[in-house]
Amino acid sequence: MSGPAVRVLVVDDHPVVRAGMVTLLTGDGVEVVGEAADGAAAVALAEQLHPDVVLMDLRMPVLDGAAATARIVAGGWSRVLVLTTYDTDGDILRAVEAGATGYLLKDAPQDELLAAIRAAARGETVLAPPVAQRLLTHVRSPARPSLSARELEVLQGVGRGLSNAEIGLALHIGEATVKTHLLRAFAKLEVADRTHAVTRAMELGLLDLTPPRRG
Repeated sequence: MSGPAVRVLVVDDHPVVRAGMVTLLTGDGVEVVGEAADGAAAVALAEQLHPDVVLMDLRMPVLDGAAATARIVAGGWSRVLVLTTYDTDGDILRAVEAGATGYLLKDAPQDELLAAIRAAARGETVLAPPVAQRLLTHVRSPARPSLSARELEVLQGVGRGLSNAEIGLALHIGEATVKTHLLRAFAKLEVADRTHAVTRAMELGLLDLTPPRRG
């Protein structure tokens, strides 16, 4: 391949996977300039190295891939190509909304991955076919999850700043039951934490935290 090599930062929390990616990518017009094991380290290295492309895993400790992508894109340090095993609607949407240039799955063939990295470096959008189909389906008919009345009551408490123990007291249920309802709500909303659960439920019109008006 003519011209300068595409400079890539590889981000994955599994050392064996990361080492495999570095071996796979080295040569053939690609230069791996750094490695990171979590999102926070990825942000720091992207700011320092300004690689052409950050190859980003999604679910990592310290700072997840979507949050790290948002910071890197906001800083203007690099383009981000997500490479993950996850293809749920929630994961895809979070990555795209964070500003990722592309989204590939880890079972992509080597030549497809290399082509995607070069395309991302040029600023082209790269989506694995299953991912593109999911995005298209979501745009045409966005899914609206169905939460139970109890799950909504628990989220209402979270939105009002209550702890799990306080929610349990208010609803006359145990703290473990509160956690169970929260985990079920997380799964239905395709989020990983309390803040995103409340935000997502409000976006979907499932939750209203407006204080009741007094007559």
